[in-house]
Amino acid sequence: MTPYPAAVPYGRLLDPAHRSDPYPQFAELAREPVHRIDDHVWAVGGHAEISRLLRDPRLSAQEPAEFGPDTPLGSDGQPFRGPFLRQDPPHHDTLRGQTMHQFVPRILGLRPKIEDLVTELVDGLDGASELDVVSALAYPLPVAVICELLGVPRSEEPVFHGFAARLTRALDPPESFTSEELADVAKTREDWRAYLTPMIVQRLTEPGDDLISGLLTDGDPAERMTMVELATTLGLLLIAGHETTVNLIANGTLALLRTPDVLARLRADPDLAPAVVEEVLRYDPPVQLTSRLTTADVRIGDTNVPEGDRVLLLLAAGNRDPRRFADPDRFWPERPDNRHLAFGSGVHYCLGAALARMEGQAALTAIATRLAAPRLVADPPPYRPNTILRGPAELRVAVGASAQRFTTA
Repeated sequence: MTPYPAAVPYGRLLDPAHRSDPYPQFAELAREPVHRIDDHVWAVGGHAEISRLLRDPRLSAQEPAEFGPDTPLGSDGQPFRGPFLRQDPPHHDTLRGQTMHQFVPRILGLRPKIEDLVTELVDGLDGASELDVVSALAYPLPVAVICELLGVPRSEEPVFHGFAARLTRALDPPESFTSEELADVAKTREDWRAYLTPMIVQRLTEPGDDLISGLLTDGDPAERMTMVELATTLGLLLIAGHETTVNLIANGTLALLRTPDVLARLRADPDLAPAVVEEVLRYDPPVQLTSRLTTADVRIGDTNVPEGDRVLLLLAAGNRDPRRFADPDRFWPERPDNRHLAFGSGVHYCLGAALARMEGQAALTAIATRLAAPRLVADPPPYRPNTILRGPAELRVAVGASAQRFTTA
């Protein structure tokens, strides 16, 4: 007998068999402000509660860790704890600030490059009667962009894609792993650092104008990232700048093809693209949940969650909270006041949000305006097993003759 009833829908969320439609489970877990999953794990699905907790300093992003004599030190002189996404202030703020200083200026002028890449990819489909949107557009676009930012040649894109898939799996809840998968996670991190090390060393002696060089040479040398911090940060950027956008484009295409009236409106008015992307982020977000640890007792609704317990913040449930969004299961880009939770909130707000929006808008506009009479070959499509970063493994679409060429203003 399950000691806590909410463990049943949470178990379904972890089960890949339910990956194509997790929303009934999310809805069940959002009926109350907080549900107990086990003795030390709680789930929160309300929009208001999640919004507040994401900004609550009593909820820590840091995972418990055991440090040994071989644990490397971070640039703060303390044992290395992982990517800044999983660290708390003040060291989180230092690492994030360094990354933002180099990352943000480089993405501000990328929109023309992104639209050119989309045009190139869609031009390559000319004459095709069927395509896989994931392999033809959703994957190659963001991986080309992140390689451009890092100064990595496009010939290395397949390597980056392989690492992205493996590193993404490492983000899933630990209870969803077998012992063999946990060992593979550790090996993936080692392999990633080994792959990056020659690249980093080369830029130490021959810096360029890429993001890696910027992180190595900018600011006070005493405060710069260590090699392990840099490799981990680059892995985080690879996932955040690639895997989430793959899901955004694939989930958005699926939503458009399931709602032909919205597809027709976007085709007639490409200026609707920003609203379409925001609604995709609410309706079927690439990041479904995140977790925190309480550093003090925290009151959620009428429940006291003790210090040291894990709180699962169900972003996808909050995005369909009927107390916040009217008709939440409807895909409606013109929805007013669409303040979704897809990019989080507080100090951990998504660093690559602006880049994801640019890529999503360009790709979904191309889907609407360049593909004639697109229709799903299989619905639902097959999904990857990942729980947190959820998206189709492939999205096969049948098309008619090529439509008008995608152009930019």
